[in-house]
Amino acid sequence: MADAVEFATSAMLIGTGATIVMDIWGMVRKHLLGIPSLDYTLVGRWLGHLVSGRLRHERIATSPPVAGERVIGWVAHYLIGIGFAGMLLAFFGLDWARQPTIAPALIVGIGSVAAPFLVMQPAMGAGVAASRTPRPWAARLQSLLTHAVFGVGLYAAGWLTRLSLNP
Repeated sequence: MADAVEFATSAMLIGTGATIVMDIWGMVRKHLLGIPSLDYTLVGRWLGHLVSGRLRHERIATSPPVAGERVIGWVAHYLIGIGFAGMLLAFFGLDWARQPTIAPALIVGIGSVAAPFLVMQPAMGAGVAASRTPRPWAARLQSLLTHAVFGVGLYAAGWLTRLSLNP
């Protein structure tokens, strides 16, 4: 398989798989601990407003809805997961996809928490690293755990992808 095709296919499969693992974690967390998952509709709302030039919101939940925001949010969620898988492969190479190891997956997974801490949460009104939320440290811990689970998902999806592409 040509490297570019292998890269794109691996990023898509690994990123989608890791995002599914993250979503399953969100459902388990909600069921067992009563902690709600992020509402990706609000991500879609933020992106919809971003397209029209508005980056920051006082509270995204009170901003006007955007047509198709739920679909936009969920599609973006999976595309972002694929993007982080692409970063994993860009940093650690296709050899990682051919023989996945846990450390690079956790580095990228845990490192990906920078995106919500430094971009999405401030832009959506929650402050840097959830500083404007009622329980910032609890929110930070949940974000960190969720992104660590995403890292585990990158590793697991890497192995499944390896087995499916290179039996």
